[in-house]
Amino acid sequence: QVQLVESGGGLVQVGGSLRLSCVPSGRAVGTYPMCWFRQAPGKEREFVATITWTSATYYAEFVKGRFTISRDNAKNTVYLQMNSLKPEDTARYYCAVAKVPYSGRPYYSEREYSYWGQGTQVTVSS
Repeated sequence: QVQLVESGGGLVQVGGSLRLSCVPSGRAVGTYPMCWFRQAPGKEREFVATITWTSATYYAEFVKGRFTISRDNAKNTVYLQMNSLKPEDTARYYCAVAKVPYSGRPYYSEREYSYWGQGTQVTVSS
């Protein structure tokens, strides 16, 4: 069993930055890809970014050039650096671990992930 704890969310003005962290506990996530999704009120959860064990990264189009996902395997931690934040980035952000190791393609569907955290709220004010 893996528990994921996200942190780093908060209230920020348009154009500001935040750095989210996700720390798994219970067992190491090893070589499994990890991801960030987000869910705004009244909307479905959507893919934001994913990273493999070797730090190959994949992003949703709407965050390319603004967000950076990274991982520190020694600390068993995944980060999401968010810059140039917009009001439409307001959402609860969740991290998760893939159900299977990297297979040569990125995993974009939430069905491909398990062990979701409780999320951290990001609010961007205009």
